[in-house]
Amino acid sequence: MPRRRVLIAGAAAAICSPAGLAQTPPALKRERLRIICSGPAGSVPDTIARRFGEELTGVFAQHVVVDNRPGAAGQIAVQALKSAPPDGSTWLLGQGALASLYPTLYEKLAYEPARDLRPVSLAAEMNLGVAVGPAVPADVDSMASLVDWMRRNPAAANAASPGTGTLPHILEVMLFDQAGLNWRHVPYPGGPPAMVALLGGQVAVLVLPEGLLLPHLAQSERPANAADAAGGRLRMLGTSGLERSRFSQGVPTLVEQGYTRSVMREWFAFFLPGGASAGVAEEAAAAVNTVAARAELGRRFEDAAMVAVPSTPAQLAAKVDDDRRAWVPLLVSAGIRGGA
Repeated sequence: MPRRRVLIAGAAAAICSPAGLAQTPPALKRERLRIICSGPAGSVPDTIARRFGEELTGVFAQHVVVDNRPGAAGQIAVQALKSAPPDGSTWLLGQGALASLYPTLYEKLAYEPARDLRPVSLAAEMNLGVAVGPAVPADVDSMASLVDWMRRNPAAANAASPGTGTLPHILEVMLFDQAGLNWRHVPYPGGPPAMVALLGGQVAVLVLPEGLLLPHLAQSERPANAADAAGGRLRMLGTSGLERSRFSQGVPTLVEQGYTRSVMREWFAFFLPGGASAGVAEEAAAAVNTVAARAELGRRFEDAAMVAVPSTPAQLAAKVDDDRRAWVPLLVSAGIRGGA
């Protein structure tokens, strides 16, 4: 897919410094900010980049451009970031796995996170949902009945994900390996093409952030503010939070259904080129924290079943380390490698 650039325009806005970051608001020293996005148009990272970009216009720079660079497990996006000046005029919005999991997953990764990615701030997080589509009979309405159906239909026992080594893929490994199934992973280059495959019956199961699934559920399962897209074509069987999601209260958690190790939240974050200074990273994080506190941004994120979760650069670095400790052993023990 060709890369896509979108110019986001807006009025200048006064800002207040968030606690724990720079005490003076970032001045509008920059004419333009480019946010490189690791996902294609319509994907979760694309949505996050655009919504933050709209709010950052007039706060961090006069104009904000979202530059979609999907593919190659984020390596295309990171390569674009590496070639950018480290002055704060170019950011990367990508999934946390770019910094935490992909160095283990891919033997020949074209970047080194510690060298090439300067942490700025967390951006958003969300629950994952397990959905089935028209390839699965209508009487499959729980994880137990899904596992039973997959066991009885091994030729159709497959699960799609937005990419090898992503958290959705890892959750599938945890669910179906734990159940002792012989199943097939079907990776796609992002959430939108995986969703098309599920809706078209090419795959049986898909794990994605629940906000991408909600518009396609039966009307009775959708919140009142969910868009009426292809409603009724999918069924969500479980969510990955410790407690039921407020966006889909009628869907039981995976923990409720006996998958006690399945608690995880997908998250996305902003990074600068590795050569950027700590001061530039703090300035950028201050801007992210400022706009994340706006009620309008919070409302728009809730409409997509996700939550803005800004942070300091140090907190983002700690989150990357936490994910490495939590999920890299699973990648290794399951033999998951990039390109599978």
